[in-house]
Amino acid sequence: MIVKKNFTLTAAGHDLAAEWIEFDVMEHARGKATLVFLHEGLGCIPLWRDFPHVLCEATGCCGLVYDRWGYGNSDPLPTVGSRRSRYMHDEALYSLPEVLERCEIDNAILIGHSDGGSIALVYSAVYAGKVRGVITEAAHVFVEDVTLHGIRKAAASFETTDLREKLAKYHGTNTVSMFHGWADTWLSPEFRDWNIVEYLPRISVPLLVIQGEGDEYGTPAQIDAIVTGVTGPAKRCLIPNCGHVPHHQARDTVIDEMKAFILKLVSEDV
Repeated sequence: MIVKKNFTLTAAGHDLAAEWIEFDVMEHARGKATLVFLHEGLGCIPLWRDFPHVLCEATGCCGLVYDRWGYGNSDPLPTVGSRRSRYMHDEALYSLPEVLERCEIDNAILIGHSDGGSIALVYSAVYAGKVRGVITEAAHVFVEDVTLHGIRKAAASFETTDLREKLAKYHGTNTVSMFHGWADTWLSPEFRDWNIVEYLPRISVPLLVIQGEGDEYGTPAQIDAIVTGVTGPAKRCLIPNCGHVPHHQARDTVIDEMKAFILKLVSEDV
């Protein structure tokens, strides 16, 4: 049976809300890798819904889900507009290493959605010894026009529809700074040249690279760049009739793909 424990940890000088997923009989997960879930640019713990718990139960692995700085119940950004254009680098190089250290995780399988996927790629390039494998969903390695178009649409919705109120249910007082910290940064002129392709050849751990064919924020060029750019084994999974959130929009397919990938890695660890 799955047991959830909510707690707060400190990384890169900020208090972060976190959830630990384990089993009531811990022998079930002993010696296995830990699944670490990294949310998207507007995400947080509850927006994963029950997906982390289902995947942990399906694989027998414990899991960690947490709100990055400025999201959900974690510390707020100091002001609107304070997000740096290298914020994903900062998360990968400074915050995530401390998160894993404080949780005593040294054999992680990173599962990153969108921004979280980009963060997972940078981290695994620099800290390869701490990672057993990486799963990305809708990750970006460079900026595309379709990405900016999708973000402009989201920004318009934030101002003219109930999107702000919907997000506030999950992010509370962080909502405005969180949203602008994402949208304004991506739409800024200095972010147009953001690119992490240079990190890909340094990634040698196994990868599962997932994207929806109908992703509103990216084309298959993203998944192609990742699969061909890394030096380790990489499986390409482009899902038809699916948008930017495969783990909800194509849940069964994603569960099956991730489960098979994780169980293969876990069997190699034994």
